[in-house]
Amino acid sequence: MSETKTPVLLAILDGWGIGKENDPGNAVALANTPNMDVLMTEYPHATLLTSGENVGLPHGQMGNSEVGHLNIGAGFIVYQWITRIDKAIEDGSFQTNPVLQRVFQRALANDAQLHLLGLIGEGGVHAHTRHLVATIQAAFAAGLHKVLVHGFTDGRDTSPTSAIEFVKPIEEALSAQEGARIATLIGRYFSMDRDHRWEREAKAFNLIVHAEGTPAASADAAIHASYDAGVTDEFMEPAVILDADGNRHTIGPNDEFLFFNFRSDRGRELSEALTSPTFTGFDRGNWDIHHHLTTMTTYEESLTADVIFPPQDVEYPLARVISEAGKTQFHSAETEKYPHVTFFINGGREEPFPGETRRLVASPKVATYDLQPEMSAPDVCQGVVDAILSREYDVIIVNFANGDMVGHTGVIPAVVSAVETVDGCVGRITAALAEVGGVGIFTADHGNAEEEINPETGGPMTAHTTNPVPLVLFAPEDSPLRYAHLRAGGILSALAPTVLDLAGIPIPDSMTQASLIVRD
Repeated sequence: MSETKTPVLLAILDGWGIGKENDPGNAVALANTPNMDVLMTEYPHATLLTSGENVGLPHGQMGNSEVGHLNIGAGFIVYQWITRIDKAIEDGSFQTNPVLQRVFQRALANDAQLHLLGLIGEGGVHAHTRHLVATIQAAFAAGLHKVLVHGFTDGRDTSPTSAIEFVKPIEEALSAQEGARIATLIGRYFSMDRDHRWEREAKAFNLIVHAEGTPAASADAAIHASYDAGVTDEFMEPAVILDADGNRHTIGPNDEFLFFNFRSDRGRELSEALTSPTFTGFDRGNWDIHHHLTTMTTYEESLTADVIFPPQDVEYPLARVISEAGKTQFHSAETEKYPHVTFFINGGREEPFPGETRRLVASPKVATYDLQPEMSAPDVCQGVVDAILSREYDVIIVNFANGDMVGHTGVIPAVVSAVETVDGCVGRITAALAEVGGVGIFTADHGNAEEEINPETGGPMTAHTTNPVPLVLFAPEDSPLRYAHLRAGGILSALAPTVLDLAGIPIPDSMTQASLIVRD
C-alpha cells in the first residue's frame, strides 16, 4: 500500500491583485468572493510584491506571468530578460553580441534582407521598442540597409489604441537608411497565439512570408484604417505597407529573420511555422524553411534557431528540490497557463522531474475569454481536489488563469464572473485540504482584475498592474499553522522556500529568500 500523504498546496490565482476598494474598475472588489474574504480576514495573511526590482524587472515595470512563475520557482530574484537586454544596450555589449553580428554578416555576404519580427510598444511584457530600435541601429552600424520590420500591434499590455504612437520611434530609427521600413503590421491576437489556434497564426505567416494583407501607403494609414473600422491594436487585421514604388515586400532566398520578443511563450508557434520541416498547423504554400531564424531568447529547446541571449540557469528550482527529496508533486493548469506551472516555474526545464505529475486542461476555444469567463477552471479545480483527496502527492501546484486572461479583455462584468469562479474553486480546495489535514498557500503572480478602468483615460485597462497581491496561509483548525504569522513585504521568490518549509524539506543554499512563515 502506498504512503498516505498530507499535501502542501500552492494556488496561483493569476491576475488577482489588491486594488482600491472604491475603484469602479476593481472587479475583485465588485465580485462576491466569500471564500477569499474569509481567508483574508480570519487566516494568516499578508501581501506580496510582484513588480519592478522585486522580480528582476526595471523600476516601476509591471510583473507578468512568465516572470512571476520563474521567481516563484527559483527562490531568488531572477534577473529578467528586459533588464538584461537593457543593460547590454547601455554597456555596448548588445551591439557587439557575436550571435547578432553573425546575423548581420550573413545578410551582408548574401546581399539579403533582414526581417525583424515582434511586438511593438512599451508594454515590456513580451518585447520593448527600445530593443527593436537598438537592433536596427546595430544593423545599420554593421553596414546593413535592407531592414524590414514586421510589427505586431499590442493593445493588451498597452492601451488598446497606442500603436499609432509606438511606430514613431521605429520609423525614426529606420529613416537613417533608405529602403529600411515597416513592411507589415498585424495584431498580436493573430501573430502571438499560444493555444495552437493555427488559423490565427496562418494570417501572420501569410502576411510576413507571402505579403497577404490589406495594402496601405504607410504604417500610420494602416493603423488609422483599423481604428476607423472599430478594431483596436490587439485585433488589427493583416496590413501590408507598400514601399515608395507601391510594391509589397518579398522574401529573398537568403533573407534573415530575427524575432526580437524576449518572452518565449508567444513566439513559439510562428517560429515553428517558419522553421519546422514537419509543421502541419496550416498550409505554408511555397516556403523554404532553410532561412536562418534568430531569436532574442530561447523560445523552445526543439526550435531551430540561434539565440542572442541564452537563459540564465536556475539550477535548483522548487520542483527539482522536491523531487530530489524523494517527494511527489502534482502541477496543473489550463492551456493558457500550463507553461507557467511547468516550464517557467521549473526554471526553464521542459521535462518533468522524477515524481512530478502534470495535468493539462484545454482552454475553451472562444474568440475572447469574456465570452466564457469561467474558462476551464471547474475542470482544473476538480483535478486538484481529486489530487488532494488521493493523498498521493506531497506538493500540489495549480494556476487559475481567469483573473488574468479575462482581465485582459477589460469587460468588467465578465471579469467579475471570472473572479467569482476562482473564488468558488478556492472554497472547494480549502474544503478538500481540511478533509485530509493539508495546508495551502493562496496568492497571485501579478495583478490585473483589480484595475479594469484606466485611471488616466477612463477607458478599459487591459494590462497588468503593479499592485500587491494577496498571500494567505490556509491550515486546519487543529494545525499549529492555523494562527501562524506571515512576514510582511514579501516577494514572489520567497514562495519556493515557504513551500519547502511547510513540506519539511531543507531549503537549498541557492534559494536566497527566506520562508514567509515567521518562526518564533
